[in-house]
Formats: sequence, structure tokens, C-alpha cells
Amino acid sequence: MNTWTVTPEPFDSPVAKELWRAYYTEVSDRWFLHHENRRTPPAELTAGIASESGAELAPPSGRLLVARCDGEPAGTAGVRLLNAETAELKRVFVHESRRGLGGGAVLLAAIEEAARELGAHRIILDTRDDLVEARALYARHGYVETEPHNDQMYAEHWFRKELTTPALTGGAKGSGTQPQK
Repeated sequence: MNTWTVTPEPFDSPVAKELWRAYYTEVSDRWFLHHENRRTPPAELTAGIASESGAELAPPSGRLLVARCDGEPAGTAGVRLLNAETAELKRVFVHESRRGLGGGAVLLAAIEEAARELGAHRIILDTRDDLVEARALYARHGYVETEPHNDQMYAEHWFRKELTTPALTGGAKGSGTQPQK
């Protein structure tokens, strides 16, 4: 059994920066392998990582959460308010070595609670065609595909979920311990 914990993390902490690097490297390499049959050029990778600080995921209008599996940083998810009722899901990532162990579901539940705490009534996101695991995760957890809500360069799929009051399941406001098989 693996034990997942999810806690808020400053966007610029060493743990957050390392998870951002891992996330960005994976999604960038996937895009380049899919479209150009090669990995991301190192200079472009470095520039891409540096181009987004993650500051929009800082309080008071955002949150960055880090998931730990058996105490080790294993994933991340962020949320930021777009307006008083709508939050945007960002940077959902679980290390490949920890996938299939329930971390994605734990992160989504925690980030939805964080969005509620920020006052959001709905959450939206965009993703790419090649990120099939992410699209499947969102669909399993009640996100519905919608018309485009932005014109981001790499956005190919847009999702939305209405946030309702969560059922009492023992989870606590985006943090705590969740054993997963």
C-alpha cells in the first residue's frame, strides 16, 4: 500500500521547481517526439522552464499542491482564479514511476477543494491531444470536454467541471493522508 499526502507548497520552493522541471521536460519531450521525432533541444527546454515562474499559483488567488507518495515528492497540481467563480487547473503531474498508484485522483480531489476554498464554483483546464492519460483522468473524475475557452498555442482539448460541496470522505481541505493500493 502506498500512502499519499498532499500539502500546499510555495511555487518557488526547491521541491516545486524540481517538479516543474520534471513536468515541463515530459510534456515538451512528448510534443517534440510526437511532431518531430526527437526530444526537446536543451536550450529550448531551459528557456521554456525559465519562462514560467508559477507565480500565478501563489496565494491569495492561486495554490500549488505537492503530492508525496510514502514521503517522497511524486506529483503536483496548481489552480488559479480566473474570476470570482472560475478557477483554472494547471500543472497536473505525477512522476511516471508513481503512476497507477492513485496519486492523480488524490491530487484532483485536493486541488478541487483548494479551488472551492478560493471561492470557485467551476474549474476549467486545457490539455493536448497526446496527453491521453491526463484526458482519461479528467473524464474519470467528472470533467466534461467543452468548446475552447482560450486560444493557447498547444491547447487541443478543453474541460470543465462544476464544483459542488464535497462528500465527507475523511479527506481534509486539500491535505492529509490517503492510503492507495
